[in-house]
Amino acid sequence: MPDWKPPAPYRSHAEADQPPLAAPGYGSTRLRSPHHPLLVLPQGLTELTGPALGERDFGALDNDLTRQHDGEPQGERIEVFGRVLDGDGRPVRDTLVEIWQTNAAGRYNHVGDQHPAPLDPNFTGAGRTMTDSDGRYRFMTIKPGAYPWRNHPNAWRPAHIHFSLFGRAFTQRLVTQMYFPNDPLFGQDPIFNSVRDDAARQRMVAAFDLDATTPEWSLAYRWDIVLRGRDATPMEDS
Repeated sequence: MPDWKPPAPYRSHAEADQPPLAAPGYGSTRLRSPHHPLLVLPQGLTELTGPALGERDFGALDNDLTRQHDGEPQGERIEVFGRVLDGDGRPVRDTLVEIWQTNAAGRYNHVGDQHPAPLDPNFTGAGRTMTDSDGRYRFMTIKPGAYPWRNHPNAWRPAHIHFSLFGRAFTQRLVTQMYFPNDPLFGQDPIFNSVRDDAARQRMVAAFDLDATTPEWSLAYRWDIVLRGRDATPMEDS
């Protein structure tokens, strides 16, 4: 029988584990962060009962961003996979996971992105899936590129993928970003560094997983998302 070890005592996340609403280095937070005390609004029927999620809402290629168009997208194919867990390490089953990202050239397929990099007609950059009974999710996609964003002189965002996770109501949505290991742009990115604790920042960085690669087809990155507790993944507070 293996040696039994008592579980680590529970603690909620420390203030430095999560990004603040107003981060001085991240310019747009000066405009969108609240300047007055927050108001708690009563929840209505829509917030308490929606969204109605399920496999019927998904297409066969929703989690494969490389096969959603007639042709092959440009760039490096990658698989991004992992588990969604609660604060005690238990799987979070049947939860909606959505992603959005730039293409390999670092451009979003969105009218608001006028970065002079090419759009890819075979890559929209958005996908979704549901976690399985063990809390697992998986996406096939293209590794996103870095891009300039004018927050400060010569500002570039590290390569990243946006994640959105839904519970069973519209008010139960969490948003975060996944980064790639050893990115040289980490040091000058105020969004990444708005999480002040280094250990918490590293929880936003995926791990390269050679064993999970598909030979001669795609590389793989593993990223687990923890929703609360001492190991919680930093989330964007909206």
